[in-house]
Amino acid sequence: MKSTKVVVAYSGGLDTSVMVKWLIEKKDAEVIAATGDLGQKKELNGVQAKAYATGASKVYVKDLREEFLTQYVFPALKAGAVYEKSYPMATSLGRPLLAKMLVDIARKEGATHVAHGCTGKGNDQVRFEVSVAALAPDLKVLAPLREWEFKSREEEIAYARKHNIPVSATVANPYSIDENIWGTSVECGVLEDPMVEPPADAYQRTIAPELAPDTPEYVEIDFEDGIPVGVGGSRLEPVSLVFTLNDIGGAHGVGRIDLVENRLVGIKSREIYEAPAATILHFAHTELERLTLDRSVFHMKSQLASEYADLVYNGLWYSPLRDALDAFVNETQKTVTGTVRVKLYKGTIGIAGRKSVYSLYSPKLATYTEEDQFDHKASEGFIKIYGLPVRTFHEVRNAAAAAAAVEAQAESPVMQSVPVR
Repeated sequence: MKSTKVVVAYSGGLDTSVMVKWLIEKKDAEVIAATGDLGQKKELNGVQAKAYATGASKVYVKDLREEFLTQYVFPALKAGAVYEKSYPMATSLGRPLLAKMLVDIARKEGATHVAHGCTGKGNDQVRFEVSVAALAPDLKVLAPLREWEFKSREEEIAYARKHNIPVSATVANPYSIDENIWGTSVECGVLEDPMVEPPADAYQRTIAPELAPDTPEYVEIDFEDGIPVGVGGSRLEPVSLVFTLNDIGGAHGVGRIDLVENRLVGIKSREIYEAPAATILHFAHTELERLTLDRSVFHMKSQLASEYADLVYNGLWYSPLRDALDAFVNETQKTVTGTVRVKLYKGTIGIAGRKSVYSLYSPKLATYTEEDQFDHKASEGFIKIYGLPVRTFHEVRNAAAAAAAVEAQAESPVMQSVPVR
């Protein structure tokens, strides 16, 4: 009987594969491997057999794709949450759901511990541990990568070979890859030098823009209450919709992100992201909001989008602040219904059209033709009232400056003129 029962967040990659064996060897633990299917493809190949071969006593592989999209991704999409104006946070959004999965399995199996394969200088350790603390504060969290003896991925690879642990990472291909349906993140290896252009083999799901088709592709996306529901006129379920846009966008090189970002722990990191569907949907969603939201609502929502992104990135999904922000966001999305047409071409995305029954765009007010119904004469009075505070401020300041100048001149000594001989 093992002394400790641990549910491990198992991906099948190098870190978690080594971690299973290490926990058994160093902690005398019974390890239950838990894998959440968030739409990753390569990582799921043979993951169950690999976990058993590594020493797990039981393996769970749960299909979380629809829950991931509907309960985590789409709320962030509606909020416009993009970290540091670039990263749609595929990994960040997946961690709270995986933490929930760990807690659910720990309860079912009577485990007292859960474990993750995050490093001591990454963001994911915070996301996992804060989420577990919110959902099950009695559970203990183990983080082997913060305490084990390995100092490099090369040492982990050597350990894996010694114990016949099947892993795909090699010294020649040391990338750390995290993939789900919303995006792929790639780090390590040559990518640690921010002056090095990412090599072709760093990209997993997008074609190089210069190799993309010479003909642009137009795609129409339908939204209801801020949620994408169809592509090209066909209504699609969430998983099919996102996979479809990943395929379309990836074929045109759309969604590549090379980012030096600010981690929560205080360091900068350089990562490569690929998120074709996320890039397309965030772009289209924002364009539809431009059409349907009141100006003040649009501006306030844009400010709160950054707050929402920071919250998600920093691991505070299960927080009262997110609940409060969601209430605001959901209210704004009641009119974000319509269709957006985008143009994809060699890594770029552009707007090609948008329409909505809730459109606030009035042709009769915007046109410069004889159909114009805008009251131009009303603008004179509007400008006078609108500019009155600024006008008053500068009038008062100029008058005060002039009075001060007169006073200063009056107080200055009179210079006696001396004749020049």
